[in-house]
Amino acid sequence: MWKVDHFAFEVADLDTAIRFYTETLGMTLMFREVDEEHGEAFAFLELEGGNLELLQVLDGGAPPHEVARSFSPHLALTAGDLDALIATLETNGVPIGKGPLEIEGSVRWLYIADPDNNVIEFVQWLK
Repeated sequence: MWKVDHFAFEVADLDTAIRFYTETLGMTLMFREVDEEHGEAFAFLELEGGNLELLQVLDGGAPPHEVARSFSPHLALTAGDLDALIATLETNGVPIGKGPLEIEGSVRWLYIADPDNNVIEFVQWLK
């Protein structure tokens, strides 16, 4: 049986990305490291069921990219209260890329992007 270990997003600036995920989304930073031998800096943030790795290539790496119309690929996270999350996003000036969308009685969801346009979906299951 496979078990999720972590998900990874490439970021242009590790400090900016860490601030977004910790201060805006409230995630907990586990640790950060610089790996000169492999030319990267990385940080791990705690998620239930696997963790999130933020990876910065030290030679400059890729600049932020455009969000695909399909919002894929993306990381999907469970939101207990989508309305409370929307209020937090608005307070922190984070635009909603799409949503909230709903299949009545079943599920609500929305998409945002981090500072590097990595897509995050928040899902609130209603059943």
